[in-house]
Amino acid sequence: MNDTPKKYEFLADDPNAKVMPIMISLIIGAFFAILNETLLNIALTTLMKEFSITVPQVQWMATGFMLMMGVVIPMSAILLQWFTTRQMFLATMIVFTIGTTICAVAPNFTILLAGRFFQAIGTGLLVPIIFNTFLLIYPPNRRGAVMGIVGFVIMFAPAIGPTLSGVIVEYLGWRFLFITVIPFALFSILFAYKYLLNVSEVTKPKIDWISIVFSTIGFGGVVFGFSSVGDQEAGFLAPIVFLSILIGLISLVLFCLRQLKLPEPVLDIRVFKFPMYTLGVIFFFIIIMAMFASEIILPIFMQGPLALSAATAGLVLLPGSLLNGLLSPVMGHLFDKLGPKALMIPGSIFLCGTMVVFSRINMDTPIWVIVVCYIVLMISISAMLMPAETNGLNQLPKKLYPHGTAIVSTLQPVAGAIGVSAFISIMNTRQQNILSKAANPNDPLTINEALVSGVELVYFIAIAFAVVVLVMSFFVYRANPDDIAEEKGKE
Repeated sequence: MNDTPKKYEFLADDPNAKVMPIMISLIIGAFFAILNETLLNIALTTLMKEFSITVPQVQWMATGFMLMMGVVIPMSAILLQWFTTRQMFLATMIVFTIGTTICAVAPNFTILLAGRFFQAIGTGLLVPIIFNTFLLIYPPNRRGAVMGIVGFVIMFAPAIGPTLSGVIVEYLGWRFLFITVIPFALFSILFAYKYLLNVSEVTKPKIDWISIVFSTIGFGGVVFGFSSVGDQEAGFLAPIVFLSILIGLISLVLFCLRQLKLPEPVLDIRVFKFPMYTLGVIFFFIIIMAMFASEIILPIFMQGPLALSAATAGLVLLPGSLLNGLLSPVMGHLFDKLGPKALMIPGSIFLCGTMVVFSRINMDTPIWVIVVCYIVLMISISAMLMPAETNGLNQLPKKLYPHGTAIVSTLQPVAGAIGVSAFISIMNTRQQNILSKAANPNDPLTINEALVSGVELVYFIAIAFAVVVLVMSFFVYRANPDDIAEEKGKE
């Protein structure tokens, strides 16, 4: 009789393992960290009055946040191999809590911005930690449901951010945007300290500091350049914009070339030799661009030509955003049961249809049409985003989990910055071209008609991206990690 304890490939397969406390620890921290990405958006005008600052200055609360995330996320791959899951999560949440506390008591804008940077470091590192941990805990056939829960947190927290922010700012004041988060952050730290286990293997690979410099300049330059487009009258032609993007791209090329030569790369780009991972990243990039751009373009359209208030415009988008988060776990279960193609093909078809409808909106478009179309858009995104990402990560061997999750997480602020700046630039350029030929460019009706034309052009271009996603969805198949496949072959 063999009394040797059974060794489980994944912790969740062990009936004696308590994985639920680990999940709760990570999700609580992630929810309130990610909530901060949009919690401050409504309060920017209030902060301008409070600290007597300009629009470009206050925009650094958002731009600086994305910039810092773009810098620290690529480093998560190496950090996850140097420190345990427990050490990484606790340190990250402590940094986030310190940043939140600094923001709550900040006497001036400089201190407030410094606290915001600390928050960004914590938020940026949390997402790769969560993805990497869940990949190590759950086998591929159960990851869809788990990643669906992660998707719920990632989507639901930013969705309620603006609404929650408006209520807090109006009735309690802007400092309570941070004060209310602190108790939950502290609870997350204490809960994780008691229940969070180590699931990762610490290998402590050699750190190549030249790669760190290239990564920081590269991702930082690209995010900063694209995020700064809206602040410059010349747009992409402004020296600070195109030089930042150019230097960033050159640094990224040098970074990638160096990674291919290193025996222990900081960020192993060999993950792209796995076809489903590469397809998943392209899916993720395009969908994030479309989502971020719509969250900016549609409010501009509704508050301009449709003359809706900011609060009403936010409420119009709220049902779609909430459904996106709520359906994410459902889509995860369907992914486990049906595979990625069954979700991604219908999702991409609905995405194409929504882009077509949005490309034809005008000042006579009823509000209910925008509400319904945005709901359909966000449902289609929930059917594609997490399934594409989970399926791609499923194909990676365990040793590449930190690198795969770091790359996907890095692309979120990069894709968001590119999508928002590119589409707004297209919209503004189209509007200015029409106004330059108008008999009376100062006429409000003419201005609104020009803006409508710009919005239509943005979504007409977006149709092309949606078609690319549709074509790619036919080439998707259910992926399994190569190392698991090899082990099964040996049995």
